[in-house]
Amino acid sequence: MYEIVPRNVCECGRPLFARYDLSGVSRESLLPRRDLWRYLPLLPVSSEDRVVSLGEGGTPLLRCTAIERAYGVDRVFVKDEAANPTGTFKARGMAVAVSKARELGLTRLAAPSAGNAGSALAAYAAKAGIEALVVAPKDTPLAILQETVLYGARLFLVDGTISQAGDIVKAACSKSDFFNVATLYEPYRVEGKKTMGFELFEQLGALPDWVVLPTGGGTGVVGLWKAFSELRDLGWYDGPMPRIAFVQAAGCAPIVKAFEDGKDGSTPWKNPTTIAPGLRVPKALGDFLVLRAARESNGTGIAIEDEAMRTAVSEFARLEGIGACYEGGATLAALRKLVEAGTVERDDTVVLFNTGTPLKNPFPPKPQKLSTVDSADEVIAKLAVPKA
Repeated sequence: MYEIVPRNVCECGRPLFARYDLSGVSRESLLPRRDLWRYLPLLPVSSEDRVVSLGEGGTPLLRCTAIERAYGVDRVFVKDEAANPTGTFKARGMAVAVSKARELGLTRLAAPSAGNAGSALAAYAAKAGIEALVVAPKDTPLAILQETVLYGARLFLVDGTISQAGDIVKAACSKSDFFNVATLYEPYRVEGKKTMGFELFEQLGALPDWVVLPTGGGTGVVGLWKAFSELRDLGWYDGPMPRIAFVQAAGCAPIVKAFEDGKDGSTPWKNPTTIAPGLRVPKALGDFLVLRAARESNGTGIAIEDEAMRTAVSEFARLEGIGACYEGGATLAALRKLVEAGTVERDDTVVLFNTGTPLKNPFPPKPQKLSTVDSADEVIAKLAVPKA
């Protein structure tokens, strides 16, 4: 007998990954479920009865014909992660991380968060009967903080960025029996994120030419690249790998700068500012993995101004009826740049990832000026349309 001791990272300080014997896994091995646990044979949780689920995954892949016409690209899709529990793709990672933590006997979990990871941890910890600790920047959107507290997590605020929150969580875990589930500081959140790649493959019946993802901590990019590699190792896909475009905010773009400078890792970004909380990550533990995925895929990194994110969120809504977070809006703004540069060509298939709901966006767009009316005639007059 041996004792399983959960650990966060390798002795070298870099992330650990779950690996699998794929030899006995076939398409028929997948479970008859609509959520991400359909891929249980490719996930680290040992059995279906160990799963902690709120219905995460199985999000829609939406064809965007109006954007195709406006941008001059034949096939554009949005993988809409706003449909997840707690409204963001963070639910995927936390579902798997919390399920595995409970299976390993952990009873207290902690995470630093720019917002949505913390509320997702709080929700899944509540479902699992596990205590949750979240430390977040004090300027995190109020709706997210309220959600975190609603699910019963102990929440503390810091006057700084997620980097300062991360330092506090790391120190608190070293002095207590809380286990740190920060981004890429344990092996299992990325396993939940990789299911986006499996779903995308099944929904399209292939893989696209491009995937465009907002990138703060980087688990989305790392998870997708892991999924694409596993699909090839399984023998389910033998076509060209998608090119990865990772997107950051112009006011906090450490990994984009490292990509442009030809470096293998990023330098902490000073004075990070952006309206997209999920992109305000001055230094990511897995930055080198994001860079590796982008380069191995012949992809790129793009920095987007805040105003372009705002415009893109409105464009998603006006053209396609898709409600996007600012991080998701950044992917549409990035697509415009990629098309204008000739990097994305007309006959490419492109998948944009909207990672969350617009309902938590800080600094929402100004609403239209509303009018009070007493009759239908007033409505018609204000619309300036002819009567029937």
